[in-house]
Amino acid sequence: MPVKDFSLADQGMKKILWAYDHMGVLKLLEDRFKFGITSLSGLSVGMSIHMEAKTARLALLLKDMGARVYATGCNPLSTQDDVAAGLQSMGVDVFAKHGATPEEYKENLLDVLNREPDLIIDDGGDLFEAYCNLPDCHKWPVIGGCEETTTGITRLRAYEKIGELPFPMINVNDAKCKHLYDNVYGTGQSTINAIMSVTNSVIASKTVVVAGYGFCGRGIAKRMRGMGAQVIVTEVDPVKAIEAKLEGFEVMTMLEAAQLGDIFVTATGCKDVITRKHFPLMKHNAILCNSGHFDVEINLKDLAEMATDIRERRESIVGYRLAPDKVLNVLAEGRLVNLAAGNGHPAEIMDTSFALQTLSLCYLAEHRGKLANRLHNVPNSIDQKVARLKLQTMDVDIDQLTASQRKYLGLKD
Repeated sequence: MPVKDFSLADQGMKKILWAYDHMGVLKLLEDRFKFGITSLSGLSVGMSIHMEAKTARLALLLKDMGARVYATGCNPLSTQDDVAAGLQSMGVDVFAKHGATPEEYKENLLDVLNREPDLIIDDGGDLFEAYCNLPDCHKWPVIGGCEETTTGITRLRAYEKIGELPFPMINVNDAKCKHLYDNVYGTGQSTINAIMSVTNSVIASKTVVVAGYGFCGRGIAKRMRGMGAQVIVTEVDPVKAIEAKLEGFEVMTMLEAAQLGDIFVTATGCKDVITRKHFPLMKHNAILCNSGHFDVEINLKDLAEMATDIRERRESIVGYRLAPDKVLNVLAEGRLVNLAAGNGHPAEIMDTSFALQTLSLCYLAEHRGKLANRLHNVPNSIDQKVARLKLQTMDVDIDQLTASQRKYLGLKD
């Protein structure tokens, strides 16, 4: 399925060019690789990532490096139709539209796979899963791929555990230049931006319940506190719960927090975080949203069954009436709120994540046939290179170890 409305291309190109101006690391990589033979020259790349301006910038860089690029979204509500059209007009084959049905979404994934890409970039694991579900007679050798989300890595580890990874995958999510910046600062800011934009509601003075204190959860919690909210953290991991407590947050069960929260944000990557037992305890007009990849953290089936009335209250907000004097408000259908109801992470944050993706694809191409079919970490040399390029774009110089210091630390020259 092609893009929804090609007449939106000019509008989408403006967004893409804005992102281009704010992604300095990708610009440095482009300057280094453009017009030359690269390890991606002549290869094809299939992408399933949120179809918005920063993703388009990545796709165009790969194209300039000599790859044929086929792109689709990884969430039906995060696709921006104008960006999809703009990217299509700039020479990338795009198969995505906002609000795609489950059948259309699957068809878009298959449209990418039908081009038999040599390399894949995935966000959440749906493209990888679609490949694995193809009949064996329809599969082709894939050099490898990259995954940049906690949810996707969890799915890949399940395949790895039973020895069924069909090709090497690189765990971009756990690279330092990804999870320390993208997950913390990107998720924290973009989640708050989306909530404030959609609800036009103040954050200061509210009680915000953040489910999960991984890197995404701690980013949300810290930025909510910075906006003046009282923050409660819920966790199942005792170590992370202690971290949250030592950071000054209240820590309790969701059953306790359900009675106190004005805004609930899930960021666990797990299912059934907020369910039937929690909804009746919540305040009238409580806001519920999710920053995990899939729409399973808030059990909307439970909520719908309990509701006496369900109606859209404003764009991206659905109200579920549980009693004459109680309505619970769900943002973005329980999907990834920062993209389904917002513009996602800032371009400057995605700059480092997408630089990791680019260099990891190059690494896979350069080591074709030499890597085991398992989950690989991003080489430290790539992580360090991206960090140094980012500092360069920020006009920041740092000290270097002397030969004597390197010898003292036992480091190789």
